[in-house]
Amino acid sequence: MVKKLLLVMVACCILTACGSKKYTARTPSSAAAAAEAMANLKNKSLYNFITDWAGVQYKLGGLNKSGIDCSGFALLLKKKIYGEELPRRSRDQAAVVQNKSFGQLKEGDLIFFSFGGNDVDHVGVYLNENFFVHASTNRGVVVDDINVAVYQKALVKAGPIKESR
Repeated sequence: MVKKLLLVMVACCILTACGSKKYTARTPSSAAAAAEAMANLKNKSLYNFITDWAGVQYKLGGLNKSGIDCSGFALLLKKKIYGEELPRRSRDQAAVVQNKSFGQLKEGDLIFFSFGGNDVDHVGVYLNENFFVHASTNRGVVVDDINVAVYQKALVKAGPIKESR
Protein backbone atom coordinates (compact mmCIF):
# COMPACT_ATOMS: atom_id res chain seq x y z
CA MET A 1 0.00 0.00 0.00
CA VAL A 2 2.86 2.41 0.83
CA LYS A 3 4.52 1.54 -2.51
CA LYS A 4 1.28 2.36 -4.35
CA LEU A 5 1.04 5.70 -2.56
CA LEU A 6 4.69 6.50 -3.25
CA LEU A 7 4.21 5.76 -6.95
CA VAL A 8 1.14 8.02 -7.06
CA MET A 9 3.08 10.76 -5.27
CA VAL A 10 6.04 10.56 -7.66
CA ALA A 11 3.71 10.67 -10.67
CA CYS A 12 1.97 13.72 -9.21
CA CYS A 13 5.27 15.54 -8.81
CA ILE A 14 5.72 15.61 -12.57
CA LEU A 15 2.44 17.41 -13.23
CA THR A 16 1.35 21.02 -12.67
CA ALA A 17 -0.08 22.71 -9.59
CA CYS A 18 -3.66 23.25 -8.56
CA GLY A 19 -5.61 25.58 -10.79
CA SER A 20 -3.97 27.32 -13.71
CA LYS A 21 -0.87 28.39 -11.80
CA LYS A 22 2.36 26.58 -12.62
CA TYR A 23 5.45 25.95 -10.57
CA THR A 24 8.62 23.95 -10.83
CA ALA A 25 8.04 20.22 -10.32
CA ARG A 26 9.09 18.99 -6.93
CA THR A 27 12.04 16.71 -6.48
CA PRO A 28 11.65 13.00 -5.66
CA SER A 29 12.68 13.85 -2.09
CA SER A 30 9.48 15.94 -1.83
CA ALA A 31 7.46 12.92 -2.91
CA ALA A 32 9.24 10.87 -0.27
CA ALA A 33 8.44 13.56 2.32
CA ALA A 34 4.76 13.45 1.28
CA ALA A 35 4.77 9.67 1.62
CA GLU A 36 6.35 10.03 5.06
CA ALA A 37 3.67 12.55 6.07
CA MET A 38 1.04 10.02 5.01
CA ALA A 39 2.76 7.27 6.97
CA ASN A 40 2.77 9.53 10.06
CA LEU A 41 -0.98 10.15 10.05
CA LYS A 42 -2.48 9.48 13.48
CA ASN A 43 -5.86 8.53 12.01
CA LYS A 44 -5.41 5.36 9.95
CA SER A 45 -8.95 5.73 8.54
CA LEU A 46 -7.77 9.04 7.07
CA TYR A 47 -4.78 7.28 5.52
CA ASN A 48 -7.05 4.65 3.97
CA PHE A 49 -9.50 7.28 2.69
CA ILE A 50 -6.75 9.25 0.98
CA THR A 51 -5.10 6.22 -0.62
CA ASP A 52 -8.52 5.04 -1.81
CA TRP A 53 -9.20 8.41 -3.50
CA ALA A 54 -5.63 9.17 -4.68
CA GLY A 55 -5.56 9.99 -8.37
CA VAL A 56 -9.33 10.35 -8.80
CA GLN A 57 -9.76 12.98 -11.51
CA TYR A 58 -11.08 16.46 -10.87
CA LYS A 59 -14.63 17.19 -12.03
CA LEU A 60 -16.42 20.42 -11.13
CA GLY A 61 -19.46 19.49 -9.06
CA GLY A 62 -18.34 15.84 -8.86
CA LEU A 63 -18.94 13.80 -5.73
CA ASN A 64 -17.80 10.29 -6.65
CA LYS A 65 -14.83 8.37 -8.00
CA SER A 66 -15.68 9.22 -11.59
CA GLY A 67 -14.71 12.79 -10.69
CA ILE A 68 -14.64 15.09 -7.67
CA ASP A 69 -13.94 18.74 -6.97
CA CYS A 70 -12.04 20.18 -4.01
CA SER A 71 -15.05 21.10 -1.88
CA GLY A 72 -16.73 17.78 -2.58
CA PHE A 73 -13.59 15.93 -1.52
CA ALA A 74 -13.36 17.95 1.71
CA LEU A 75 -17.07 17.40 2.37
CA LEU A 76 -16.84 13.61 1.92
CA LEU A 77 -13.60 13.31 3.91
CA LYS A 78 -14.87 15.32 6.88
CA LYS A 79 -18.17 13.39 6.95
CA LYS A 80 -16.66 9.89 6.59
CA ILE A 81 -13.57 10.32 8.78
CA TYR A 82 -14.69 12.85 11.39
CA GLY A 83 -18.50 12.70 11.23
CA GLU A 84 -18.61 16.44 10.55
CA GLU A 85 -21.01 18.17 8.16
CA LEU A 86 -19.85 20.85 5.74
CA PRO A 87 -21.60 23.07 3.19
CA ARG A 88 -21.01 22.07 -0.44
CA ARG A 89 -19.02 25.07 -1.73
CA SER A 90 -15.49 25.96 -0.55
CA ARG A 91 -16.50 29.60 0.05
CA ASP A 92 -19.31 28.43 2.34
CA GLN A 93 -17.04 25.88 4.01
CA ALA A 94 -14.60 28.68 4.89
CA ALA A 95 -17.42 30.52 6.66
CA VAL A 96 -17.89 27.67 9.17
CA VAL A 97 -14.19 27.34 10.02
CA GLN A 98 -12.49 28.89 13.02
CA ASN A 99 -9.38 30.62 11.68
CA LYS A 100 -6.08 29.83 13.36
CA SER A 101 -2.44 30.33 12.48
CA PHE A 102 -0.74 27.86 10.22
CA GLY A 103 1.65 26.74 12.98
CA GLN A 104 -1.34 25.62 15.09
CA LEU A 105 -2.94 23.39 12.45
CA LYS A 106 -3.77 19.81 13.33
CA GLU A 107 -4.50 16.76 11.24
CA GLY A 108 -7.92 17.16 9.61
CA ASP A 109 -8.08 20.97 9.73
CA LEU A 110 -9.24 22.68 6.54
CA ILE A 111 -7.02 24.99 4.47
CA PHE A 112 -8.52 27.58 2.11
CA PHE A 113 -7.00 29.32 -0.89
CA SER A 114 -7.87 32.13 -3.26
CA PHE A 115 -6.27 31.64 -6.67
CA GLY A 116 -8.60 33.95 -8.60
CA GLY A 117 -9.02 37.07 -6.48
CA ASN A 118 -10.38 37.78 -3.02
CA ASP A 119 -12.93 34.98 -2.67
CA VAL A 120 -12.07 31.50 -1.43
CA ASP A 121 -12.00 29.19 -4.44
CA HIS A 122 -10.12 26.11 -3.23
CA VAL A 123 -9.97 23.90 -0.13
CA GLY A 124 -7.72 21.14 1.14
CA VAL A 125 -7.31 19.12 4.34
CA TYR A 126 -4.17 19.52 6.45
CA LEU A 127 -2.27 16.32 7.25
CA ASN A 128 1.01 17.05 9.05
CA GLU A 129 4.58 18.18 8.38
CA ASN A 130 3.28 20.95 6.07
CA PHE A 131 1.42 18.57 3.76
CA PHE A 132 -2.24 18.63 2.78
CA VAL A 133 -4.57 16.60 0.56
CA HIS A 134 -6.89 18.16 -2.01
CA ALA A 135 -8.55 17.64 -5.37
CA SER A 136 -6.33 19.54 -7.81
CA THR A 137 -7.97 20.74 -11.02
CA ASN A 138 -5.08 19.35 -13.07
CA ARG A 139 -3.96 16.31 -11.08
CA GLY A 140 -7.01 15.07 -9.21
CA VAL A 141 -6.73 13.97 -5.58
CA VAL A 142 -3.13 14.47 -4.43
CA VAL A 143 -1.00 15.23 -1.38
CA ASP A 144 0.98 18.47 -1.73
CA ASP A 145 3.47 20.57 0.22
CA ILE A 146 1.91 23.78 1.56
CA ASN A 147 5.33 25.47 1.32
CA VAL A 148 5.20 25.54 -2.49
CA ALA A 149 5.13 29.23 -3.45
CA VAL A 150 1.84 29.06 -5.38
CA TYR A 151 0.06 27.75 -2.28
CA GLN A 152 1.75 30.20 0.08
CA LYS A 153 0.65 33.14 -2.09
CA ALA A 154 -2.95 31.91 -2.27
CA LEU A 155 -3.44 30.75 1.36
CA VAL A 156 -6.22 32.79 3.01
CA LYS A 157 -7.61 30.81 5.94
CA ALA A 158 -7.12 27.56 7.83
CA GLY A 159 -8.52 25.83 10.89
CA PRO A 160 -11.08 23.43 12.32
CA ILE A 161 -14.86 23.55 11.91
CA LYS A 162 -16.39 25.86 14.52
CA GLU A 163 -18.14 24.06 17.34
CA SER A 164 -21.89 24.66 17.26
CA ARG A 165 -23.30 26.32 20.30
